[in-house]
Parts: sequence; C-alpha cells; structure tokens
Amino acid sequence: MWEPLGAAMRKLLIGLFIVVAIVAAAFLLSPWPSVFVIRTIFDSGAAEASAKLERHLPRAIQTQTGQYDPADADAFMDIHRPKRVLAGTPTIVWVHGGGFVSGRRSDLTNYTKILAGQGFVVVNIDYTIAPDAKYPVPVRQVNKALGYLSRNAQALGVDSDHIVLAGGSAGAQIAAQTAAVITNPQYAQAIGIEPSLSDGQIAGVLLFCGVYDITKMGEGGGLIGWFVKSTTWAYSGERDWRDAEGFETMNVAPNITANYPPAFVSAGNADPLGPQSIGFADSLEANGVAVDRLFFPGGYKPPLGHEYQFDLDIAAGREALNRSVAWLRSLPSRGQPALPVRQ
Repeated sequence: MWEPLGAAMRKLLIGLFIVVAIVAAAFLLSPWPSVFVIRTIFDSGAAEASAKLERHLPRAIQTQTGQYDPADADAFMDIHRPKRVLAGTPTIVWVHGGGFVSGRRSDLTNYTKILAGQGFVVVNIDYTIAPDAKYPVPVRQVNKALGYLSRNAQALGVDSDHIVLAGGSAGAQIAAQTAAVITNPQYAQAIGIEPSLSDGQIAGVLLFCGVYDITKMGEGGGLIGWFVKSTTWAYSGERDWRDAEGFETMNVAPNITANYPPAFVSAGNADPLGPQSIGFADSLEANGVAVDRLFFPGGYKPPLGHEYQFDLDIAAGREALNRSVAWLRSLPSRGQPALPVRQ
C-alpha cells in the first residue's frame, strides 16, 4: 500500500513544481503578474485612505464630470467647485498616484473635495495606467486635459490662466514633468509633446512624495527593489528601463530652468521616496525657483510614510493641508508679485 502512496506523492510534488515553474515564468516574462499584486495592495490602501476622509468632507461641493478627449476612453475629469470660490485663487489640477500602474481619479475624490472646500476649483483627472499605456502617454494626456480646460475655460468656470499642477507619488512626477514640458521648449521637443498651455498659465506645482530621478531607483533588493523593477518594466515597456529608448527623459530635475513655476514640495520622514523630494527641492532652488518645503525630522513621531498627507486624522496631515492651502492662496498669476504666506 505504501508504493501507490509514494507514487501519488511524487505526482503531487511534480504537479506543484510545474505550477511554481509556470508562476515563476509568468513573473519573469511579463510585468502583469507583479502589476496585479501591486494594484491589489494599492487599491486596498486607497480605499481605506478615502474612507477615513469621509468625516472631513465639506458641504455643498458641486461636481461636474467631463471627457477631455472624446477619442480616449480613459480621459475623464471631475471639476469640484465650492459654493464660493475665493477671488484670485488658482485652479488646481490634481493627478492621482499609484506607481504608474494603479489608481484612478475616484481614489482622490474625497481629498480633492476637501481641497475645494478651502475655496478652490479643483480638477481631478484620470489617465491611462501602465502596462496599458507606456511612457510618456500619461504626460500627453495631462497636457491634453490642460488644453481642454484652456479652450473651454469660460464654459467650465475655471481660471486657465492661473493653474497649479498637483499630485502625489506617481502623480507628483507626472505633474512636475508636465510643468517642465510647458516651461522648457527644448525638453518638450525632446519628448515630442507640444505644450497646450503657455508657461505663463502655470502658477505653481504642488507635489507630495514624488519620484523625480529614476536613475536613483531600483538598485536595492527586497520588496522596494521588486516594486521599482516591476513598475518601471510596466511603464517603460522594457524589463530593464535602461534599455527603453527615451525613458530617461522622465527625469525632471535635469530639465528644470529658471522659468519653472514656484513649487510646494513635501514628503514624510519614513517615506522611501523622501530623499527624492528633498533632492528635487534642492534642484529647483539651485535653478532659482521659489520653493516652499515641508519636511519632517528623522525622529518625528509617528513616522510618516508614503502619501502621509491624505491622513487628516494626524497632525502632520492637517499641517500639510493647512500649509499647502496657505501657499496656494499666496500664488499670483505668473508675472505678478507673490503674497506673503501666512504660517
């Protein structure tokens, strides 16, 4: 009786080996299995963060939904408007995060409504995520969204001559890069994007927890190394992004000029991408760009992880909102003197 049992065990082990080999091969041959895992984790975290913001939602926010490119099934935006828009304040265009492979504008609905409740018109946009779209498709889509807002500003009730590009994580990178494309003609030409706005229409960039220099990412191992390699594979279209022609142009810092708009830059003290935000703020200042920084000491408690700003139940999250609102209210249209920021 033991021999049949041994044969059955061998068959089971062989079957398990084949399954493991197939799964391993899938992860090695395509970014999709890793992307599926990342999306599952990120979607769960986004839903939890959004639910926690429900108690902070303001009243009487009106939302208008539209499609900024009729030929693009992903090209939708929500325009959130408070009952009273503060005079002279910019229109905020928010780009969601998600590691370039996950996320949707609905993840940010509650936060962008809260921001609108401070007296701003806030536009919350969608774009196509990787691997369905490769770099630089999201930058092209954001550029198209800005063109749509500019062409239809009066009908939509937005100030397209006083726009702040905003975002967190991957959204911060896309927003920062779009601003660089608009303010640096040589950079726009190198990427092959015709800016839909003039540089004078961009009043500022509001950036949280972004990645701005891909060359400093993915060298380590562990979960972070796996995440970086998976997302860059999906976004670049090559297993090693260094083999993807033109992918290095997503690095924003080398393409900053003195014409870049004023910036608010922040990250948490326990965010693995924190050094990227600090380095980017340094690069901006080195090019003569006005920067309002919000960083925290290493020993700050509780430790502030990636996208800490969405947690308004902690002091740091509330500080990030209050500081960014004060900065936004201080922004003039380009060419006008700035108002002092009240701390």
